[in-house]
Amino acid sequence: MTRSFLETARRVIRIETDALAALGNSLDARFDRAIELLINAKGRIIVCGMGKSGHIARKIAATLASTGTPAHFVHPAEASHGDLGMMGVGDVVIVLSNSGETPELADVIAYTRRFGIPMIGVASREDSTLLRQSDVALVLPRAEEACGTGVVPTSSTTMTLALGDAIAVALMEHRAFTPEHFREFHPGGKLGAQLSRVGDLMHHGAALPLVQAQTPMPDALIEISQKGFGVAGVVDAAGALVGIITDGDLRRHMDGLLSHKAADVMTAAPTTIQSDALAQQAVGIMNARKITCLFVVDGAGAAPSGLIHIHDCLRVGLG
Repeated sequence: MTRSFLETARRVIRIETDALAALGNSLDARFDRAIELLINAKGRIIVCGMGKSGHIARKIAATLASTGTPAHFVHPAEASHGDLGMMGVGDVVIVLSNSGETPELADVIAYTRRFGIPMIGVASREDSTLLRQSDVALVLPRAEEACGTGVVPTSSTTMTLALGDAIAVALMEHRAFTPEHFREFHPGGKLGAQLSRVGDLMHHGAALPLVQAQTPMPDALIEISQKGFGVAGVVDAAGALVGIITDGDLRRHMDGLLSHKAADVMTAAPTTIQSDALAQQAVGIMNARKITCLFVVDGAGAAPSGLIHIHDCLRVGLG
């Protein structure tokens, strides 16, 4: 039986792969016109669909919204009971329907025609009501549904989802959307953590453990103890970071430690990082050098602006 299940899985994936290849080959200048409509939208992108197409529409709207294109999903049935007011002049509507004849879409289609709201239709029948009424018609190619009976939306929904991704990525590239922009829309979760910057996590101001190069070691030890990072940065008269005192430095100078100055004990020219670097990069440096923290310095000869500790990174899911 296990082999039979595997054969089914491979058959389904092969059929849907063939459908995606057919979709890619079928795209033409109408796709470009659809993207131009979306780029020129003054308002939001409204995505509609019923049933399985509705689930795909929700995902497309979410992808657009998280990649810099304001968008939301409107349920066609709810639209007929007041939610038509969620779309207006300046918006562009994307309507999904495999058959192009879904009755619940009638009010959405009529509303866009009445108020001159541009509509992009996505369906598998070019002569369907939806595509005939659309300003831009994107036709899904004929493809076998992977269910074997031809009645369960499988290949058709996969194609529609991929088409939505293609639209979102085309808009991203037009807007030069970057991972940094993505983080603004997705600050939570693992992705948000991976895109955190050092400046978002670092300690700064009075929290920084700093001493002058000529500070006596008893005072330096107090600074290390009070600030709680296990280190102290050593700065010169101009405030520039010239060294760091770590636990290892203290052990190496244990004999007569209290008679020394900070400059005698410190490790000179410590590794630093800039505040706009990704926190993931800071983790990599700390792991490679087997250290627990980095001072943040923006520019040669600048005063330290912060300190990032490995625990700060672990707290947000990095490490």
